[in-house]
Amino acid sequence: MSRLDKCFKGLEGAKQKALIPFITAGDPDADFTLSCMHNMVKAGASIIELGVPFSDPMADGPVIQQASERALAKGMSLKGVIEIVRAFRETDQVTPVILMGYLNPIEFMGYETFASTAAKAGVDGVLTVDIPPEESSDLIATYKQHGLAPIFLLSPTSNESRIKKVSAVAQGYIYYVSLKGVTGAGHLQLDDIKTKIQNIKQYTSLPIAIGFGVKNADIAANIAKIGDAVVVGSALINCITDHSENQSKGQQAISGLLSEMRTAMDAVTK
Repeated sequence: MSRLDKCFKGLEGAKQKALIPFITAGDPDADFTLSCMHNMVKAGASIIELGVPFSDPMADGPVIQQASERALAKGMSLKGVIEIVRAFRETDQVTPVILMGYLNPIEFMGYETFASTAAKAGVDGVLTVDIPPEESSDLIATYKQHGLAPIFLLSPTSNESRIKKVSAVAQGYIYYVSLKGVTGAGHLQLDDIKTKIQNIKQYTSLPIAIGFGVKNADIAANIAKIGDAVVVGSALINCITDHSENQSKGQQAISGLLSEMRTAMDAVTK
């Protein structure tokens, strides 16, 4: 059983939902990211999504775009992100780690080299945001050959055909983007999300993670009632930027927000 499958099975047994924080690797630097990963686990994170910084992050809002810019300015690369995961695995062999990013850096490294290197370092899955399932058969095959879960996005505009295509090839979990547009924007329509999740679950038994727009513990708790996992990203990166002069305060703010979310989520599921 994969690390991801074990994670979700354990959470189900404990009547918990997964809390999945997203941070951009290398923002503000690699040491901060590694320390933050461990602190997020202590604060209640179930799975970690690490953003691979990219120069043209078209699916991301300004908060994550700026995080990418800061990470790239410090020299972070796809290889560097994988090295952070390798260092994390020296003391944590349990918490699943997902890389989230764009196809260009993977193509530049080469599918086989990337998949092999990432898997050996301890990466569990990859969410490549700008390649649809119908165009990614070679990439998916390479991921699966190395035990990496191919993770895909669905959105409010995903039709039945797209849901079927994603459900046929995805592993680990499916990431439902709860808002139209880019990350970190807008307001959640909980009834609409619930209806869409019920629709998606007709086609897959995979856990459904819901993200985009999760800003506080109350929203996280409401999402936990609907999906199998809650993804929080921009709110955590705001913690980093709000404390750019004091990295330890940034870490504390992230841990504090995640701890509040974990408590609120458990209160509605246990």
